[in-house]
Amino acid sequence: MDPLFANLNTAQCEAVRHVEGPMLVLAGPGSGKTRVVTHRIAHLLREGVSPREILALTFTNKASEEMKLRVDAMSPGSRVWVSTFHRFGARLLREYAGFVGLTPNFTIYDTDDSRQTLKRVIEAGKIRTAHYSPDRIASAISAAKNQLITAERYESRTGSPLSQIVAEVYPAYQARLLASSAVDFDDLLLHVANMLYQNNDVRAELDERYRFILVDEYQDTNRAQYVMLRAMSVDHPNLAATGDPDQSIYGWRGADIKNILQFESDFPQVKVVRLEQNYRSSKAVLRVADQLIRLNMRRKAKSLYTDNAEGDPVKLVQYGNQDDEARGVADQIAAGIAAGRRPRDFAVFYRVNALSRVLERGLREHGIPYQMIRGQEFYQRKEIKDVLAYCQLINNPRDDQAALRTINTPVRGIGRKTIDRLGEFAYVNGISLLEACREAVQVEGLNARAIKSVTQYAALIDRLSLLAGAALEEILGTILTETKYREGLQDSESEEDLNRLANIEELLTDARQFDEAHPGGGHLEEYLENAWLVNETDSWEAESDKVTMMTLHAAKGLEFPVVFVVAVEQGLLPHERSINDDEQLEEERRLAFVGITRAKEQLQLSYAVHRDFRGQRRRTVPSPFLLEMPREEMELVSIGTPGSWDVPTDWEDVHDLHDDSHHFEVDSDAADDSFEFGANADRNDEAGSSSPQPASVKAIPAAQITTAARLAGAAPVQPSGIAPDAFIQGMTVMHPEHGPGKIVALSGSGANRRATVKFATAGERRFILAHSPLRPARR
Repeated sequence: MDPLFANLNTAQCEAVRHVEGPMLVLAGPGSGKTRVVTHRIAHLLREGVSPREILALTFTNKASEEMKLRVDAMSPGSRVWVSTFHRFGARLLREYAGFVGLTPNFTIYDTDDSRQTLKRVIEAGKIRTAHYSPDRIASAISAAKNQLITAERYESRTGSPLSQIVAEVYPAYQARLLASSAVDFDDLLLHVANMLYQNNDVRAELDERYRFILVDEYQDTNRAQYVMLRAMSVDHPNLAATGDPDQSIYGWRGADIKNILQFESDFPQVKVVRLEQNYRSSKAVLRVADQLIRLNMRRKAKSLYTDNAEGDPVKLVQYGNQDDEARGVADQIAAGIAAGRRPRDFAVFYRVNALSRVLERGLREHGIPYQMIRGQEFYQRKEIKDVLAYCQLINNPRDDQAALRTINTPVRGIGRKTIDRLGEFAYVNGISLLEACREAVQVEGLNARAIKSVTQYAALIDRLSLLAGAALEEILGTILTETKYREGLQDSESEEDLNRLANIEELLTDARQFDEAHPGGGHLEEYLENAWLVNETDSWEAESDKVTMMTLHAAKGLEFPVVFVVAVEQGLLPHERSINDDEQLEEERRLAFVGITRAKEQLQLSYAVHRDFRGQRRRTVPSPFLLEMPREEMELVSIGTPGSWDVPTDWEDVHDLHDDSHHFEVDSDAADDSFEFGANADRNDEAGSSSPQPASVKAIPAAQITTAARLAGAAPVQPSGIAPDAFIQGMTVMHPEHGPGKIVALSGSGANRRATVKFATAGERRFILAHSPLRPARR
């Protein structure tokens, strides 16, 4: 048996062996689609296809890294380009930046930076936005970009006040982005799609370069991604799309299920392969999921089956209230751990993040460790964004948003009026805010004190810019020292500032690890891109022995032995806004299907009779999806409920409760973090400090922080026995000739660990720590 096909079933082999021509692989949950994609890449390479002609695209960094590892294991050193769509878009834009009016060192704005830019545009243009929030306007602009509607082509709809506002804001917003040589997330796809559509030479060049394109999770593609893929599959239509319409759950952010449903119309000669065998879930779990999803109309029919064991019946539990539900889930997890399971075997899913608080409390009462998945949380913290904004400005001096964030951070006495006058001067003269700072003496209305502060700021940025090609840890360390940012946190007695200091130390560790993986320096832009393009599940630590808590949207692509799906109630799952929209209701059913099929061995669905939510106590109604499941096969349990609300023996009785007078209402504008297109980044900063955290994030005194590299093994030591890793950023050290000094920056690892030290008498000096006479100063 050929080793490449030894562990594949018949359908998988059929997909892997396909070479020329388009192919659609309809892959049910747990059917081994990643295995098919990676094995097919290995087969193409064995058939003589050049690695440079293969492009594999997916949606999350974790998925792309897993695919890279699998491909490299089968075809070592092949260096096939495996990427997320947004990273691929960023790579193409850096190559063809001039075609869309950017410079190759453009900045990628995260959601927070985009919102701030939008607010500045509205304020500068004195645009009247009525009662529409910047988030609502930003969502409308994002929706337009996902439909490939540029600022020039956007037209307001008659009778739509919001579209009239967007028609005025969108062009000004886009002009501000281009002036700063910046893009938002949507632009990474919009610019590329438009470039391919408008420039046939570039399209043909990329079509020839990537002759074989493989796409994972094709059902999640939006219109821009669809156009990109179609444009690069004209001359060489070897597009292989793998996906499942039944798992299309991102319509709210632009994903278009029609892309996969109409694939056969786009490519009439397509080969269709169905992967229907599930390797993940028990028979009991799979039957519940299959019966539920069959009620959807917009799908490609599949017959899911598994050779796994029957397993425990799916449990449906009715709790009296949300506290009973949280305790019940926590009690079962604690019992499971006592019986031999690990905390990482358990996952708790909910429709909206706001439901997590009471569940966290239940786990804490049992002392059960847990991790909450909230995407970009680390890189969205104020202190991290402050430091990285300096990096952004070093990389792209035209980045006005970075200049606004850093100009008075830490405080330099540069007030709002001064910044406004600088901004007006920059706008009138068509220059960046940083350039305006350099010409502060020319700005009307600035007094001598303001001019001095602004000029010193510009000089600081110019000095820091000289480090652009250095190792990342050295850049960050120098920023922290030169700006005195770290010093300000160290001198504070505030618990919040101590937590921020610990996060800064973690950022330095992150930078050092990045340097070890990218030796030689000159990778600042790549590091920033990694920070900008963090995915929602990148913070999930698969090997961390903790219970995982996350939204159903974040759970896609993951699997756990035991899964709890809570608050399966009308108005939450399905979401309130979907009740009167058949297409949205089908997506909510798909979302429930995704949650169910994450379970390998045991699954519990639950709802509460009464729920306190958003300041109100409501009597809830069980989700109509529960009526669509094979309830005769499920284990029905009632815990802590009034007698009149015991689980009905005839479940059809529950249907009578589903009317508009009883459903659980949710504020549609704040129902789910995911619906905000990342707009909750600001709130995460605030909530992060007040929401319960595992003990591991408690602030640690700087002198006690040990780097990950030191923990990994023995490091070289100085003749006196001091290891290079014993020196940390900001430490005061002694030199036998120069006397006391402070470590300004660190870089390198092992025997090549270097320190830049600032002495009062000798200025800055660089040392190789393993061979230097430096000693930590006695306190």
